[in-house]
Amino acid sequence: MTPHLRIPRLPMLAAAALATLPAEAQQPTKPAAPRPPNIIYILCDDLGWGDVRCNNPKGKIPTPNTDALAAQGMRFTDAHSGSAVCTPTRYGILTGRYCWRTRLQDGVLNGYSSPLIARDRLTVPSLLKRQGYATACIGKWHLGMEVPKDPGVLKVKEGPATRGFDSYFGVIASADMPPFAFVENDRFTQAPTATKKWLRKGAAAPDFEAVDVLPKLTEKAVEYIGRQTGEKPFFLYLPLTSPHTPIVPAKEWQGKSGLGDYADFVTETDWTLGQVLAAVAKNGLSENTLIIFTSDNGCSPAANPAALEKKGHFPSAGFRGYKADIFDGGHRIPFVVRWPARVKAGTTSDQVVCLTDLMATCAEITGAKLPDSAGEDSVSLLQVLTGTALAPVRGSVIHHSINGSFAIRQGQWKLELCAGSGGWSAPKPGGKEEKRLPPVQLYDLTRDPGEKNNVQAENPDVVKRLTALLEKQVADGRSTPGAPQKNDVTIELHKETGKDIHE
Repeated sequence: MTPHLRIPRLPMLAAAALATLPAEAQQPTKPAAPRPPNIIYILCDDLGWGDVRCNNPKGKIPTPNTDALAAQGMRFTDAHSGSAVCTPTRYGILTGRYCWRTRLQDGVLNGYSSPLIARDRLTVPSLLKRQGYATACIGKWHLGMEVPKDPGVLKVKEGPATRGFDSYFGVIASADMPPFAFVENDRFTQAPTATKKWLRKGAAAPDFEAVDVLPKLTEKAVEYIGRQTGEKPFFLYLPLTSPHTPIVPAKEWQGKSGLGDYADFVTETDWTLGQVLAAVAKNGLSENTLIIFTSDNGCSPAANPAALEKKGHFPSAGFRGYKADIFDGGHRIPFVVRWPARVKAGTTSDQVVCLTDLMATCAEITGAKLPDSAGEDSVSLLQVLTGTALAPVRGSVIHHSINGSFAIRQGQWKLELCAGSGGWSAPKPGGKEEKRLPPVQLYDLTRDPGEKNNVQAENPDVVKRLTALLEKQVADGRSTPGAPQKNDVTIELHKETGKDIHE
């Protein structure tokens, strides 16, 4: 005998109500899409690859917050800035496009330069705003604004608020470039009616002091994070002014490292990271906040690396060169990511990545589609971060030095289209030593990470292949798949770069 199945009866009103619903409404409710993460991008200024202990255990500068971030997330060993100097890297971070495709072919902007990012170009903050994010920039802009020369005029035009950010607080360029004054949104907080000097002399707000800049940026960042209510995700771009010149650690940090002012300033920079991490935790945001901590280029010669090395600290670790150079010490930089919801703690990646990759990464995280005219040199790192990448995500990366020299990296090979450093290290551009060297350099970084043995003569096929690849990526206006785009100017790959350029 078949057992009788007892089926519980719905209450009459509930059953009647259910019967009147459309069929699709009676289906099980789909789980809500995961909330996109908050994104905090901390960009140090001239912090060397070997200046943080998690990269360089033999380093002498204490960086406990950076080390903790690496232990809680992913550390990249082969990350590169888009250029060996400030402005070009910042352009690449915010646009996903190599800066040498613009009018800026060498050097950097100054405090009175016109905007480098075109008004109609998609930027990371404008992309994220479309995806429902609040966006803020706190720190060093250095991408050009319309700055009044009249010290009595407070209004500043074409700043970060016109390039995708809801709000801005910071300094126009490096802390050693006039005008020396803070800008909030579109105006000076105090008119630059005085004259002061930090390496350079120029207009300054009477109350402005370089030593106060990093603490003030830290304070503003902590306040911004504390104001986040959770109604929408936020993107905080925090480009610091340290440890770039003027090297001015605050009083409480002076002498902390035992290695001098530069190391003290690095220690204070690490403290800033710690303050940001504490604010994130206090606001209950840690689990789903993607934090990136990196640098715009390698350690500067202004840090006096020779003196540091005598004390056992090597800012570039085993890599050749420093800021401004085409060698890896100029553009291989710290890159540490924490995102507890998606990134496994204590992991390391040896993938070759570039700071231009932020835009494509943000697009994939938020489900946005980039048009062909945006992020031309940006590759998503999401699969690397989540541990699902089965192959290199980036086929190659192009490097650029302060005097406009090019290099291209693919796998183990790095081709440099100059005889010397392309920067401030020996062999200097136009010097006698450089003139005696072959016009190109090729290094096998697997065997020779210090770039000591130029093997271009023994590998003409590699030189030819990489030169052709570089020429194609320049001509196509992009290095990623998509419709070809136009560069803003004609690009000269093989040019005379004998002049020595300084910031």
